[in-house]
Amino acid sequence: MLHSRIIIYLYGQIHTMIHNRKTALETAEYLLQIKAVKLSPRELFTWASGIKSPIYCDNRITLSYPVIRTFIRDRFCDAIHSQLGPVDLVAGVATGGIPQGALVAEKLSLPFAYVRTTKKDHGLTNLIEGRVEKGQRVVVIEDLISTGKSSLEVVQALREAGCIIAGLVAIFTYNIPVAQESFRNSNCTLVTLTDYDILAEQAIATGYITGEDLTVLTAFKESLAKR
Repeated sequence: MLHSRIIIYLYGQIHTMIHNRKTALETAEYLLQIKAVKLSPRELFTWASGIKSPIYCDNRITLSYPVIRTFIRDRFCDAIHSQLGPVDLVAGVATGGIPQGALVAEKLSLPFAYVRTTKKDHGLTNLIEGRVEKGQRVVVIEDLISTGKSSLEVVQALREAGCIIAGLVAIFTYNIPVAQESFRNSNCTLVTLTDYDILAEQAIATGYITGEDLTVLTAFKESLAKR
């Protein structure tokens, strides 16, 4: 089923996909293991957008676990090589994508920069920190995709600086339709290590949630499709 979903995305020109099923399951297992992703079907979390959600994701926690952060770094590198091709620069999205991007850049022996979604209000008022040159082929690193708005603002800033965007790689996506639409409209390929569907599947398989909980998560995802 998962492979069919990826094929539909590719041929439908939606520009979003997971790296592969094995990586998706392993990543989901790690996130659940360290509670980087928390599922609470009964006591809902409130996102910054005000959305009430049974799921909350904090991928910064992965940095505290050497084995897991190395796994994520290496799978990011695999995804870049296999699905985006050669790149000249790694750019992290502030703030969650900064440490992940720096780890990837170090592994690939590439220059690193990071990009804010808004300019600083002091000093040089930079939006982009680090040396970025016109014509560079850039991969953008993010920890999480919800609506995709802030990530695509970074993509736009880099394009305005003369960069060519190879694509954006993230640890996790909620699979919100508006995000898929935004990446398609921006002509930016999105590759994630895992996603909402795989996470729910793994949570059931490991007993992290019950079938009743899954019904709540499924209903929540369906509600996101209407936003």
